[in-house]
Amino acid sequence: MPINKGEVLLRIARASIAEALAQTCEPIDDEIKNESWLQHKAASFVTLTQHGQLRGCIGTLQAYRPLLEDVSSNARAAAFKDPRFSPLTADELANTEVEVSLLSPMQAMQFIDEDDALAQIRTGIDGLVFEHGHNRSTFLPQVWEQLPERKDFVAHLKQKAGLPADFWADDVKLARYNVSKWKEHDFEDQHEDQGEGISA
Repeated sequence: MPINKGEVLLRIARASIAEALAQTCEPIDDEIKNESWLQHKAASFVTLTQHGQLRGCIGTLQAYRPLLEDVSSNARAAAFKDPRFSPLTADELANTEVEVSLLSPMQAMQFIDEDDALAQIRTGIDGLVFEHGHNRSTFLPQVWEQLPERKDFVAHLKQKAGLPADFWADDVKLARYNVSKWKEHDFEDQHEDQGEGISA
């Protein structure tokens, strides 16, 4: 049976958190861990939610370590090191959903002003990195679900970077990327569908 990469990445993320909490979790086979695609350098984000509300989100924008290590590390960071939240507890783990996003390489954007930059952004598709001096922030493409308008999306991205919503300067830098993403409940739904109509 072919390996579903998304499902493997989700299992790696959850196992990493469970191990840190000294909780039992289905182990990842060494054979799977040694798959070549998990050893290639890649950038990922791990997002944790509870009842649809954000509980932690940490990731890397540039690929610099093997995907297996990147997802494992980002999962623990999302659970225990996101400064917006208290560390995840063992009691919370069962009610926490994991999502893994695999990032494409960054593409620097070329523009003459903010209006030009806004016109180039692809709503619902682009993840965006905003940078000005030491101020930097990113939104994954999933954030379009909460901020569907380009101007609002970028305004909140500036605020996340610690700048006013209406800030702009000639030396602002923007880069975009897209993601492949997987949520645990997507696979739970698939497994349930596969089980329908099967008699014992």
